[in-house]
Formats: sequence, C-alpha cells, structure tokens
Amino acid sequence: MSRNWQEAVKEVIDESRVLTDISDLYSYSFDASFGTFVPEAVIQVKAREEVVSVVKIANEYKVPVYPRGQATSLSGGSLPVHGGMVLDVTLWTDTLEVYHDDLVVVASPGVLTADINQAAEEHGLFYPPDPSSAHVSTIAGNLAENSGGPRGLKYGVTKDYVIGLEVVTPEGKVMNTGGRTIKNVTGYDLTKLIVGSEGTLGIITKVTLKLLPKPQATKTMMAVFDDIAEAGAAISQTLTSGILPSKMELMDQNCAISVENFQPFGLPTDAEAIILIELDGHPDVLEKEIQSVDEIVRGVGARYTVLAETNKEAANLWKARKMVSPAIAAVKPTKVSEDATVPRSKIPEMIHRLNDIKEKYEIELVVFGHAGDGNLHPNIMCDKRDQEEMMRVEEAVGEIFQAAIELGGTLSGEHGIGTLKAPFMEDEVGELGIEMLKKIKDSWDPNNIMNPGKIFAEPGQKLVLRDE
Repeated sequence: MSRNWQEAVKEVIDESRVLTDISDLYSYSFDASFGTFVPEAVIQVKAREEVVSVVKIANEYKVPVYPRGQATSLSGGSLPVHGGMVLDVTLWTDTLEVYHDDLVVVASPGVLTADINQAAEEHGLFYPPDPSSAHVSTIAGNLAENSGGPRGLKYGVTKDYVIGLEVVTPEGKVMNTGGRTIKNVTGYDLTKLIVGSEGTLGIITKVTLKLLPKPQATKTMMAVFDDIAEAGAAISQTLTSGILPSKMELMDQNCAISVENFQPFGLPTDAEAIILIELDGHPDVLEKEIQSVDEIVRGVGARYTVLAETNKEAANLWKARKMVSPAIAAVKPTKVSEDATVPRSKIPEMIHRLNDIKEKYEIELVVFGHAGDGNLHPNIMCDKRDQEEMMRVEEAVGEIFQAAIELGGTLSGEHGIGTLKAPFMEDEVGELGIEMLKKIKDSWDPNNIMNPGKIFAEPGQKLVLRDE
C-alpha cells in the first residue's frame, strides 16, 4: 500500500519534488519543539492543483498528511507523528499582491510573514501581526497556529487580519471562505474556524489579509521595578488610563541577567522586573501620552524610567528584548518555551506561582512575554540528555499549565496545542468541549488524514520531553 500511494503521487508531482531519501526524510522529522518522527515521503507543492491531486490520493489510501511551512512550531504542529506524507509549502511563493485601495494583500502559503509586511510598507501600510519568527515563518503556518506577537496588545493576533482563504479540504475539494471585504457575516465564519485549526481541517493554499495604515511615529520607554507586583499594577493602570500602547513587554530579573551576560545592552540586573512600552500614532499625541505613561508607572512604583530619544535608542531596547531567547538558549543546550496566558490582573500571581514551581523542581526558569495581554513565556533551560532533569521539567511544565488554568487563563496564547499540550486540553475546555471539537474534526475529515495526532490527546498520551 505504501509503495502504491507513493507511485500515485509521482504521477501527479514532478519526481524531483517527491523526497524519499532517508537524509531528506530525517530533515523533515522535527520542528522547533520536541520529538522526532520520520515521514514516508515529503512532497514539495507549488500549486493548488498539485495539492488537490495529492490530497485525493491521501484520502483514497488513508495516508496521513502533515502540512509544513518552515517548521518553527513550538508545540509540535508539523511533526509527522504517524508517518505518511509531509506537504511542504515553502517553495510556493509566487503570489504576493498588495491592493492599496482595498487595504488588503493576497499571498501564497509559503510567503514569509516579514515579506508581507515589507510589501505593505512600500505602500504606506503595514501588517500588524509580528510573531518573533516572522522573518523565517510562512504565512500559512502563522494562520494555522494563529500566531501572535508583541503588537497583539493593540492590534490583535493573526485571526483578526484574515478575511479570506482558499483551502483544499481533506477530501481534495477546493473551498473559498470570506473574501476581500472587511465586513462579512454570511453564514458560519469558516475563515476563523480554519485559522488556528493547526492544519487539522485542510490545507491553506491562498490567504487574503487586511492591512492598516502605517503609524506616523512611535515612542519607546523602559520602566524598571523592584517589585513584580508593582510592575503588574503599572500594566493595569496604564491600560485603564485611556492609553493603549502597541506593545508592553515584560522581562524578569533572570532574563536581564542572561541578556547582559550574552550581549550587554545596559539593562539593570538588580531589578525584579523590566517593562518595555511602545506607543504609536500621531507625533503630537505621542508626546502627551508618553508623559502620561511615565507619570503612571512612576506613581505605581517604578524605580526609574528611560525614554528612548532616538530611533537608534529605541531599536537597541527592542533588540535587547529579542535577545532574551538566544541569551537563555546559551545557558543550557535545551530550552522549553511555553506561552501560558492569564488575565492581566493575575500576572503577578502567575509569576509567583512560576517561582514556586522553579524552586520545587530545582529548575532554571525565566519569565518574559507580552505582559500587556497576559501572554507570558515561561522558559526552562535544561539538557535533554539528562533524563532525570527532563522528568522534573515535564512535571514542572504540567504544573505551569495547571496554574494558568486555575488563574482563569489558557494553555496557549499563540504557540498552539499541537502534540505537547494535547494531554491538557480537557483540563481547559472540559469533556463536552473536547466532544464538540471532535465532532467538527470528524465532519470535515472523516478519514482523519489531516495532521492526525494534534490537538486531541491519544489514549494514554502524556507530556514527554525525553527520548524514550
């Protein structure tokens, strides 16, 4: 059966783009999360008709299909956990068209997210979603995971900008959802259903995104706190003051120390928390708003603030924030990146819970993230070769998820569920919630060929970060 479906695929796809050599298969066996799963073949698609043909074959032979972009997923979204075929869209970049008058852009699935924003800026527009991987991640992958980023505070996440999709269903049929109008309430919102479905309902073959006028100016400030609770209060008071920053990013003391050891930026290493704040809009308004924010954070308890006077100074502060991930990755060989999200008022309590977990399991843990919308990134530095340490890390991650849920939060704000968080899904959405989600999956994909093994836990599945 395996040989037959591969031969059928080679009849409709150029053999140079059907990869079966063991070296190629292993190259597609992992992503940015944990686990290694070798597919039986990799098909590099470049057109809708190719996807239709391949998916029809997969459905006929009941072969698992794993959509894949640049594999930057931190939750195992593209892992071929049941073998089958990986459908690689990274060569599919032929369409990137900005329609200035309509403020929309149409793109092929393999176009990089950063390239979409760059194309928009050439017309005085911008594409707000800005995941950290934007310079390497494909737009279809961002849609599948409903990725976020620092600007999500003011502008929302990926799903808020997707107004139209072309999708190949698990049975090999072509479906169009939405369109190029900003308002559309015709029927169920299938566009929003597909965005964030992690490739379990179909293959995205074309995207239509809305754009916004690029802000005229930005202002950046760093606020330094000796008490994490005061930092949390400063976030809440800023957001309830009538001022909506475009970004509010949190770094704890361990982050600052790691960054300064990795590449000095002048961050204070004796502070319990740092908040980076960006405002954007009209220059005259920004001058008043930045003064108001300065008064708010100082009034709550900031030890001091630093206002970036030039674009270079602002860029330096944001570069320091972007250096957190590579800086902590240099501490130990393995980094576990999570994105538990809690109500903004619960940020201080969540951080205290994280510190308790850190001490309980004797792990190296730092906290940073998009504090303005409660999306925290607890990161654990460890060594996956140390089985005993990884067992403690697994227990710690489970408690992190439980803490987020108990505080009224969610398992994931932007990384997705994938394989890693599937065992905890029922804890958040309940048994009935899982049942309803499965009904949707079964109705769209009756043969369960589309990215199986994701979102829904399999019997006995547990979080495993070790080689077993």
